[in-house]
This record gives sequence, structure tokens and C-alpha cells, in this order.
Amino acid sequence: MLLSTDVWVSALIRHAELEGAFATVVRKGDARAGDVIIKAYNTSERTARLYSQSVDMNGQPLWIQPVTSEMESELDAYLERRRGYDPDLWVVEIEDRHGRHFIPDKVEGEKSDS
Repeated sequence: MLLSTDVWVSALIRHAELEGAFATVVRKGDARAGDVIIKAYNTSERTARLYSQSVDMNGQPLWIQPVTSEMESELDAYLERRRGYDPDLWVVEIEDRHGRHFIPDKVEGEKSDS
């Protein structure tokens, strides 16, 4: 990430809010270099997905879904385990009626606009 984590998270939240979603920081990690997990909750379908930072084989930013389930209890269990060994972790929750995540980087399994 070229930006510090706190600035990147603030921009993500602002973007989501401008698009009509609700977004908040559930857990604040290291301001400069903490990893971010986004929990995107689809309020229409009552499902959720997690997105976690990674890099592709070329070293480019990539977001993956570390848990394939859409059941919130399973996602929360993963988050709890992850918090246990990553004290610098940020968790951002986004509630949107379309389930959008607003991640500006490439997301595994999604078509790229470029």
C-alpha cells in the first residue's frame, strides 16, 4: 500500500458513504502498516463476505476471500482467530443493500474494469 493504512481506510469509508453505504472501523490496528480485512454485509440478502489483503504472483495488490462462507457467524469466527495473532489488524465493516465492498484494487474472482 502506498498510503498509510489509516488514510487508506478513511478513503474507503468515505467512498462507501458517498455511494450510500454505511461503513465503520470495527477494529483499529497499526496506523502505518496494519493489514485490513473488509466485511461487506449485503443488507438485502442478509449475507456477508470477507476480503483480505494479499499480493498476486507479480507482487501487485490483490484482495481475496479468506473464508468462502457467507454465514456471518463463520466470518466472525475467522476474524476472532485472526485478531488473536495479528494485533495490527484493521477490520472495516461495510453495510450496503447491494453487498458492495468498494475495494479499489483487484479482487480475486472479479472482472477488472481495465
